[in-house]
Amino acid sequence: MGWRTWLACGLGAAALYTLLPPGGLARTLAIAVALASITVMIIGARRHRSPVAGSWYVFAAGIASWVLGDVLYPAGLSFPSWADAFYLGAYPLLTVALFRLTRQRGPVWSGNLIDAAIIAVGLGIVYWTFLIEPIVSDPSTPPLTRAVVAGYPTAGVLLCAVIIPILLRRGPRTASLWLLTAGSAVTLAGNVVYTLVPAATENRLLYAGYLAAYVLFAAAAAHPSMNQPVAGDGDSLGRSRLTVLTASTLLVPAVLLIRGDWHRWGVVAVGSMVLFVLVASRMSGYVTRVDSQARQLRHLAMHDDLTGLPNRRELEQRVTAVLAAGFGCTVIVIDLAGFRHINDRLGRAAGDQALVAVGELLRSCVRDGDLAARMGADEFAVLVRSGGTAAANRLLEALRHPVQAGEHELLLTARLGLASAGAGLTAAELVRRADTARYAAKSSGTPLVVHTAELDECAEAAERLGADLRHSLDDGDFTVVYQPIVALRTGRVVAVEALVRWTHPVRGQVSPADFIPVAEDNGLIVELGEWIMRTACRQFARWRAELGGSAPQYVSVNVSARQLSEPGFPDVVAGILMDTGVPAAALLVEVTETALFGGGVAIDAVETLHRAGIRIALDDFGTGHSSLGLLRAVPVDVLKVDKSFVDEITEPGRQAVIVDALIHVSNGLGLRAVAEGVETAEQAEYLRELGYHYAQGWHFGRPVAQPDFGAVALIPARTAVID
Repeated sequence: MGWRTWLACGLGAAALYTLLPPGGLARTLAIAVALASITVMIIGARRHRSPVAGSWYVFAAGIASWVLGDVLYPAGLSFPSWADAFYLGAYPLLTVALFRLTRQRGPVWSGNLIDAAIIAVGLGIVYWTFLIEPIVSDPSTPPLTRAVVAGYPTAGVLLCAVIIPILLRRGPRTASLWLLTAGSAVTLAGNVVYTLVPAATENRLLYAGYLAAYVLFAAAAAHPSMNQPVAGDGDSLGRSRLTVLTASTLLVPAVLLIRGDWHRWGVVAVGSMVLFVLVASRMSGYVTRVDSQARQLRHLAMHDDLTGLPNRRELEQRVTAVLAAGFGCTVIVIDLAGFRHINDRLGRAAGDQALVAVGELLRSCVRDGDLAARMGADEFAVLVRSGGTAAANRLLEALRHPVQAGEHELLLTARLGLASAGAGLTAAELVRRADTARYAAKSSGTPLVVHTAELDECAEAAERLGADLRHSLDDGDFTVVYQPIVALRTGRVVAVEALVRWTHPVRGQVSPADFIPVAEDNGLIVELGEWIMRTACRQFARWRAELGGSAPQYVSVNVSARQLSEPGFPDVVAGILMDTGVPAAALLVEVTETALFGGGVAIDAVETLHRAGIRIALDDFGTGHSSLGLLRAVPVDVLKVDKSFVDEITEPGRQAVIVDALIHVSNGLGLRAVAEGVETAEQAEYLRELGYHYAQGWHFGRPVAQPDFGAVALIPARTAVID
């Protein structure tokens, strides 16, 4: 039975009790409601596996003790009876359980307990003076009777001391805590009426109120949010709590005024009350100031200071609240691909303005009840209560339009990852799944990816591979091999390209296509790339020392986008050349068009390297972004024509046209062109006839640790006539 169904049926039964005539049927209904409440409470604690399940069991035991008192009450022929024992025995159980269920995690001796003690002492003095002391001092009443009669108001004081701080709790409440608060309020009202208005004890509405409290307590245990730890400002000193505590302290001098000797204690009582009020007024100003500062600190802690949007912490708390309430939801994580280039090209101020503009755009796109948040850097997230896919499509459409960043109009590329809540899912896990989908969208270039189990498997495999990369870097499992670059006219090796190989002790040979992207993502490519360059330069220096004129003219080393964006990368390269004794002109740094797209730090690094005498090659030319524009913006010495254009040059089609056009571009700009991926003699001869002077590929030799620099590649003349 759901908690809503139980709440409706239980409150309906409590209302029906007031309409039934006194007697067996009404009594049976009341006991049935009470027993059902105990059952629902126990089932709820077990089903949700609450960390405070023991307190719920104690609570259920307290209500069961009350119910036993109700069952035995009609059979009591004298006072006190066993019914009174069960009634009084319920109070300690209920008091302890309520205190444990509603206090925040932390030391037991906290502000909550101190507040409860202040209230208990204040009320206890009043109860003692006007109710308990006259009873216990009456010699005409048997001692046991006096103890039982005095026990009811005493137990009521303890329960009030716990319930009142619950009612005055500040900050957000879960649905379970709201139900617990409502039940406590009804119980407190019933106890006050029962104690102060004895004539009302036979009123059926009073007992119906207790039944309603049972139902509310059970609903609190059955609600999914009962498993959520109590949070908020329950231990703080707010105005309402300060007022109650002040009133509790004023009870003592008030009793002196009512019962004391005016001549002896009147001035003391009035003076004490004035002092208490003055101290409370002073404290009120302090509380107001602390409250204001606390709100500011909470806003700073839960919001992004640039965009004003909630941050990751606030998003996860909101998701937790939605999940605890039993509602479905979807989290969409948004990545602005290539955003770092805005900072590089236009400056951080323009980047910040762009982030603010995106934040305003997301804020305007979300519906009431949904939430837009900034996760950090160029990542945002949206919490959607319903219609997650439709909301993601709306966001994509909105982000396709340019945003205004000061005087710049910027077109941003958004990549979205989406994950929907499932059974037993936590907020952190839901956000993680959406982030995993976002990363998959970013890696694949797809605008929107919905989370699936396969994405987790891929992510876990990448994490394991990344961990293995770290170990292998430390253990020396990487080697550098060299692929010859030959002169097509003579067939002799003129240079080499350094390539990394990974022999894993368990996986065996791992393809660079598998581990290089992982190293790029986790940043290990920086350390790995530096090791490759240092190793290649050392080997090149040995070849020059051992082979003299037969050594290759230069060594070519690939450099990733991540390396180019690292501060001080040109200094690292200069240090390697100095340590190994390799001339700057003998090192060719290969960069891709994609690595240079967007300019900024990457182009600055390339220009610095080129000014130092290091030659620059544009790798995989023709497959990246705005290639011809890069030739004007970046200092380039060598064009490396991508293998995809070489593969089909011996067959009719536009691939041969592209290769032909690229050699003319190279010659016109005074650049050296190197054709990659040459696998047959026919391809080599065709390239030579087109005007290419240099090429590399398996036809000339596979990458090895020690190439044969004396070998001469045979490039037979083509018999076919080139059109």
